Amino acid sequence: MANRYSTNYRMNRIFREDRAALVVPIDHGLVWGRVPALESPMEVMRRYIPEDITGFMVSTGIVKASEVELAKAPALARILAIDAFWPTSAVETGTGTLVASVEDAVRLGVDCVKLLLPWNVQDDEKVRYCERIGRVVSEASKWHMPVMVEPVFLNTPRSPEIIEKELEVARVGYDLGADIIKITFPGPDATAKLVAELDIPVVVAGGPLSGDAASTLRDVEDAIAAGAQGVVVGRKVWQRPQQEAAEVIGEIARITRTRYTRRW
Repeated sequence: MANRYSTNYRMNRIFREDRAALVVPIDHGLVWGRVPALESPMEVMRRYIPEDITGFMVSTGIVKASEVELAKAPALARILAIDAFWPTSAVETGTGTLVASVEDAVRLGVDCVKLLLPWNVQDDEKVRYCERIGRVVSEASKWHMPVMVEPVFLNTPRSPEIIEKELEVARVGYDLGADIIKITFPGPDATAKLVAELDIPVVVAGGPLSGDAASTLRDVEDAIAAGAQGVVVGRKVWQRPQQEAAEVIGEIARITRTRYTRRW
């Protein structure tokens, strides 16, 4: 496969030659407010900066608050969430909106912007999402800013039918011009299928805390073995007791270095 991004500075900060990306998301407050164990996002960030990770997923407020800390850790990439959806408890009447612009992202010096693509919403809301993402992709191309799109069915149990639908929505995100697809781990077979169909990096999210540490590690290993170019793991790590969380993030880092095959 041709390396379309060989000269793209930001993409190569997110995706390194020697390992899969390991991104710790702490941007949850944009949608859910105060999340257990993330009441103080900067405290969580400071805890994980010394770990063997590759970056953070952040909000505008966190970028502003972390300038000093991350200036001292310049190898860590930052992915900026630039939209939100409210309320997730009533998806059928909720709405999404941009909360930051591509120009904001460039000014803040981040490496990528990320947008949701919810699909269990009203048809007119789907239209607005597609139009919004299209505008962001167009604007981002002027600044060489990668765009990550996250297909999701909000506040919905992830049945096999929903997982299959998320793969279909991932294709919508791809055709809208996404540079990266982020998807909650759909299982190894579905991950391999998505990776084979799309010629852009796919990263897998951990989702909410569930199961024991061993199941989290199995999912990460299966995802990367299936071709995922990175993992975005937050609640399944930092919502665990701190000692256990440190052990889990260390094991995930080992997996990202030993199981990785670069595919773009």
